[in-house]
Amino acid sequence: MQRALRKVRDEKGRASRLLTTSAGDRHAKVGVLLMNMGGPRTQDDVEKFLDGIFLDRDIMKLPAQSLLGPFIAKRRVEKVKDQYRQIGGGSPIEKWTRLQGEGMVKSLDQISPQTAPHQYYVGFRYTAPDTQEALEEMIKDGVEHVIAFTQYQQYSGSTTGSNLNELYRKQKDLDPESKLQWSFIDRWGTHPKLVSAFADRVEAKVKELNGDVRDTAPILFSAHSLPLNVIDRGDPYVAEVGGTVAYVIDELRRRGVKNPYRLVWQSAVGPLRWMGPQTESVIEQYGKMGYKSLVMVPIAFTSDHIETLFELDIEYGEVAEKVGITQFLRAEALNDYPPFIDALATIVKEHIDAGFPTSNQLLLPDPGFESEQTKITREWIATQAQKLGKSGSSW
Repeated sequence: MQRALRKVRDEKGRASRLLTTSAGDRHAKVGVLLMNMGGPRTQDDVEKFLDGIFLDRDIMKLPAQSLLGPFIAKRRVEKVKDQYRQIGGGSPIEKWTRLQGEGMVKSLDQISPQTAPHQYYVGFRYTAPDTQEALEEMIKDGVEHVIAFTQYQQYSGSTTGSNLNELYRKQKDLDPESKLQWSFIDRWGTHPKLVSAFADRVEAKVKELNGDVRDTAPILFSAHSLPLNVIDRGDPYVAEVGGTVAYVIDELRRRGVKNPYRLVWQSAVGPLRWMGPQTESVIEQYGKMGYKSLVMVPIAFTSDHIETLFELDIEYGEVAEKVGITQFLRAEALNDYPPFIDALATIVKEHIDAGFPTSNQLLLPDPGFESEQTKITREWIATQAQKLGKSGSSW
């Protein structure tokens, strides 16, 4: 026990020593890069956003992708613009990410004063503010250590992996001497505070169900789907989403919530085969079976954006109405929910206190095909871990 306590104290002391600045120097010691896909701010940004997605071979591999990707994107532009018009004109993901970042660093400054002040940065993959903007801002701010904190809580090479590949490319260009020290929080889908925050949102919505179906209405946990060829190469996303669902259900059962549940998959686009069952078809089938109430839970998203506000609320809400579902409820996204902000700050603090570990999962290649860029990025991540002398398990 004494040895274990000494080890914890040593790690905390080491984290503090790594980030010591001269007296009176108040520039941010620790920067936290919040990585996500992003979303178009305005209608004018939609085509560029779609181009980025359909050209990204970390998400999907298409024949003649440099031609077919923009072709598919262009065919979808007007449809997607209309969807954004129906939710206010653009994506709210930047607003929510900034609110989350502000709350997180405010809490971090209080609970981890030895590494304060902290600063967050937003690095979206396909829209502004992008990874390059974030890096330029960090360098200008004189940040010493950056924690790349994915906001996809379940890891996939097509999401977090794509962001990390872009991060490698941009830091190589902008920081060729590697003055910035990096560490990584690459997955956190079963962290107790995240699980509790999700359970709060689901429990609140279950309580709105009509009394006669309060315990029997199905809960549908809906996650963004992936092409099957990504899953077949060994991508862990499906398993990790299932893990989050299992932990949330366990917490709900502890609270006395008895409803049955299923994990379903939304947002499939393009000509490839995607993971199923598709959310839309499951809603249709349950309606035809006579179910009148459903509770939808966006389990792979931590803020509202087009997949929740349009796809779940509007598009699937219309599907539910057509098949006779009269109580179609959707658990609120986590957004700036205080327990979720606390979860973000806690996850970062635990990462700092543990000496900035790199998860062994992140260093393990998929058993199937892996791009050359992904191999290069993984080697860079391993080099960053070696500089800190720290690797280990994470969530």
